[in-house]
Amino acid sequence: MISLRQRIVWASLLGSAALASSSAFAQAPAAPATASAPPAAVAQADGAAANKAQHKRMDPADRMQRMQEHRAKRLAALKEKLKLTAAQEGAWTSFASASQPPAGAPPARMDRAEFAKLTTPERLERMQARHAERSARFAKRAEATKTFYAALTPEQQKTFDAETVHAGMHGHRGHHGHGGPDGHPSTAPAKS
Repeated sequence: MISLRQRIVWASLLGSAALASSSAFAQAPAAPATASAPPAAVAQADGAAANKAQHKRMDPADRMQRMQEHRAKRLAALKEKLKLTAAQEGAWTSFASASQPPAGAPPARMDRAEFAKLTTPERLERMQARHAERSARFAKRAEATKTFYAALTPEQQKTFDAETVHAGMHGHRGHHGHGGPDGHPSTAPAKS
């Protein structure tokens, strides 16, 4: 008669043997993905790579133009969803103008070689000055947003909250709003 202990030993040995043979099978070289992938999928992947490469080489002025067009569409859609009254138009105008980037060309970036020639204190001063400029622009946008938000009805505030929840995420790599404040997927329940 086989004891319980012997049954457990045999079961574990058989399980180990099965696992070893399945892992050896799994390590066998697989057929190339492109051989089995339909030509349309390969073409789509090549097209996506070409678009990404084109985006990187895009002229900065063209990219700025596209960003401004995209921003204008987002603001127009937000305004439509909020269903603003005539009394709220002034607050909207202030908010929308404060949401725009500074007029004129963006500040020219210093060439890497020029930046490398600076001393560490000079680099820090440059970075601190840029940080102060950005902080001032952010403070202006934040104040205009708070003023506009206060002019909204509670229902409009809910709409504004839902439509702008991802606006602060642009700099994070949870990116484009697909995540919580730390860039990880949000686990908070959706507001209704």
